[in-house]
Order: sequence, then structure tokens, then C-alpha cells
Amino acid sequence: MKKGKATIHDIAEKLNITASTVSRALNNNPRISDATKKKVLKVAKQLNYQPNHIASALRSGKSRLIGVIVPTANRNFFSSVIRGIEEIANSLNYKIIISQSYDEFEKEVQTVEALLNARVDGILASIGKTTENFDHFEKVMKRGIPLVLFDRITNDLEVSQVVIDDYLGAYQTVEHLIKNGCSRIVHFTSSQRINIYKERLRGYEDALKDHGIDLDPELVVFSNMQLEDGKSSMNSILHKNIPFDGVFSSSDYAIMGAMQVLKENNFKIPEQVKLAGFGNEPFTSFTEPGITSVDQKSIPMGKLAAETFFELLNNGGTEAIARKTILKPELIIRGSSQVSKPNCSQALTDLQAT
Repeated sequence: MKKGKATIHDIAEKLNITASTVSRALNNNPRISDATKKKVLKVAKQLNYQPNHIASALRSGKSRLIGVIVPTANRNFFSSVIRGIEEIANSLNYKIIISQSYDEFEKEVQTVEALLNARVDGILASIGKTTENFDHFEKVMKRGIPLVLFDRITNDLEVSQVVIDDYLGAYQTVEHLIKNGCSRIVHFTSSQRINIYKERLRGYEDALKDHGIDLDPELVVFSNMQLEDGKSSMNSILHKNIPFDGVFSSSDYAIMGAMQVLKENNFKIPEQVKLAGFGNEPFTSFTEPGITSVDQKSIPMGKLAAETFFELLNNGGTEAIARKTILKPELIIRGSSQVSKPNCSQALTDLQAT
């Protein structure tokens, strides 16, 4: 055998059979006897044969691979979505290729191109924060390859989407803070190009309006929503002496940063300031006090995204009518947002005097 990767021709030569017989045996064709299959598999293992998925995809028209693009895989939310996708895919003998865009537009474009070159049967994606041009996704659709967006979506593409009701999650959270006595609620948000942040801001604004509280633009803070952003945002609020008695963040990481700063400045949580985040990351239940947060139903979201993909695949890809599936969020109330006898009016006075 010549140097390099083993091929079906190498296996055929060693067993003195045809390459087509080897191919059928490797694909468990019923026309091939069990004895021949066992011999082929044994030699394939000896030669460390690795199937050429791209070549197979060219022959069959299907690679049985699905590309999954997420901003980052090291967040519980996205890793749980991936788990949901994988559960459905594996049950149907499909594998997934996971790629991270790191919220960088160029990486997202390059990833889509790489997945197309790998002959994936479809792409499931959550759009990066800096993405404004969607030509790379339109290229996927023009090729007739199923495309499903989840969590971070755009209304500029006529594609199937799976999201949580971000507006409802935000509205319920702010209403919860108001009912527990808060009237000056800071909101941490991010780029309004991203649908989730736009909807969460809208929910925040409507909850205030419906409870007769005027919106103060000073209380709306924009950032990248990471831990350090939460720290810097809270430090800025404190430095400006802006009165507040609650904080609702569109990210658990940012609210965690805010909590750290408040504790460093000796604020009592929730007696003086009530906190709530979004995402229900695992650490929210381990802090002291635990952080109230919105559960995004990440595993169900992943499963529904995968099921939507397979429906599209069975119906001819992009020819099927795009649909939007909206999951209902769940507010997980913990110690950061309520006390037995809330007295936020007194807390507001305390903060103004600080």
C-alpha cells in the first residue's frame, strides 16, 4: 500500500475484491454477506481507513452532517442548545459540526463558507453581535440548503427561527421588581441590531409604562454584556450618583459584575438594591444571594431547532414556508430580588444619601 490515507481501493486490493463491494460492505448494504462485511471491517480497521465524507456526500447528495454556528460554546446557554440539537441529530444518524464566531462578522462569514465546502446538509446558526450584512446566509439559502436561526435572529432573512419570548421574559422580570417595591430600575442592554436585546429593552420599557413609571434614559446602559462590562456599568452609575433601587440585566454575566461592585461598595442585596438577570446560568444559583433570572429553555430550543431543520430537509430545504417558533420563558425568582417586607422607597433614600 502506498503512503497516505487508506482508500477503499487499498481494502479491495488486500481482499482481492472490487472497490464497489468494499463500498457496499462499509455502508451495510444488504446485498453483501455478513462474512464479507466482517472481513472488510477488519481490514479497514487494520489499515486505519477513514471514510471520505465529502466524496460520499458528492455521490449520495447527503453528508449527514449539520453545521452549527454559535457566538461561543463556553456559555451554558449555547452548550445546552447544542446538546438539544445533538440529541435529535444523533437519533436520526446525523452528526454536527460546531463552529464559534466569537461575535466577529468575518469569522462568521468564513465559517459559513467552510461548512458549505464540507457539504453539510444544513446550517443552524445564532447570529453574532457585529453582523449587519447577511449575504453569507443568503448564499446558503440560494443553494437550497436548509437554514434555521435560533436565539439571535434577524428579520431581514425569510428563514425558520426558534426563539424564546424575550419581550415577555423582560416584561415579567421588570414587573416582578416593581411589585417588590422598585421604581428606579437600571437596565443593562446591548446592540439593538440583535433582536434579543431589542425585545428585552422593549419589555423593560412597556413594564415601566404599564405601571405608571416614567422611563429615564440615564438608567439604560449599553455594553457588550460581559462580566467586566457589568462592573464598569455599575461603577459608572455609582460615580454619576444616579439614584436607583433595582437592576435588570439582559445578561447574567453583566448582573454578576454589577453584584460584585455593589458588594464592594457595601450595598445590601436585596434590601437596598434588587437584581435580576437573563439566561439562568448555573452560577446564578450559587451566588449569595442567588440571582433572579429568566430561564431560556435552552435544551428545548436546541431540539426544536433541529426538528425544524429536519422538517425543512424533508420538504426540500428553503422551498418550505419559513416559520417562527416562540418558546415561553420562565422567571426563576431567587434571593437577589425579594425580601419578606420590601421597602425599596427607604432603599432609594439610602442610595441618594450615599
